[in-house]
Parts: sequence; C-alpha cells; structure tokens
Amino acid sequence: MTEKPEIDFIEGPAPSELVITDIVVGDGAEATPGAQVLVHYVGVDFENGEQFDASWDRGEPIRFPLAGLIAGWQEGIPGMREGGRRQLVIPPALAYGETGAHRLAGRTLVFVIDLIAVG
Repeated sequence: MTEKPEIDFIEGPAPSELVITDIVVGDGAEATPGAQVLVHYVGVDFENGEQFDASWDRGEPIRFPLAGLIAGWQEGIPGMREGGRRQLVIPPALAYGETGAHRLAGRTLVFVIDLIAVG
C-alpha cells in the first residue's frame, strides 16, 4: 500500500465488539500477540467520520510493541500478515474506555492499518 486509505462512513449502530475486516490480505510474516510492528494507519471517529490521527499525515510509519497499545489493536493486529491492510472497528471498552480524561474516551474508533513489517 503506497497511499493513505479513505475510510468509508459506516451506517448503523456502533458495534459493541471488536470488528475485524481484512481489506488486503498480506503474504509476509505474521504479526503475533505482543510483537513489534511497523504500521501506517488512519483513525476516524465512528460516529462522525472525522479523522483524529494518521501516521500518513506525518509522512512516515510508526513502530511500536503491540503490548503497549489499546486492547483493540492488541486483539485486532495478531494474525495479520506483512503487506496487509485491515480495518478495525473498536468499541470504547477496547479503546480509551467508556469514560475518562482522554479526548477519545467513550468513542467507537475506526482504524485502517497497513502492516509494513513485523519485528
């Protein structure tokens, strides 16, 4: 994937469980729980479709250990293969909580994640 994905607005009520959709199935190494990953991503608010973050806008992918991320990423990225693009719809309980100080608390989040490398 060489360009920033567009995230289509999702009709209907927000899901209460993590929803994983493979847009492109990769053929490289597989991400495992707790793995270090290099990704490009876009995140939007489920309710209004507004982007709140995107590595694409910073011009470079980001590398981090899955263990340090929100639960929706920890559960939604393992099994993905390098070269893949996956959409995650993450309810508040698996993101930043139902309530709290974080600006995204109580929000259902939609991410499109490109897995560039594992390790």
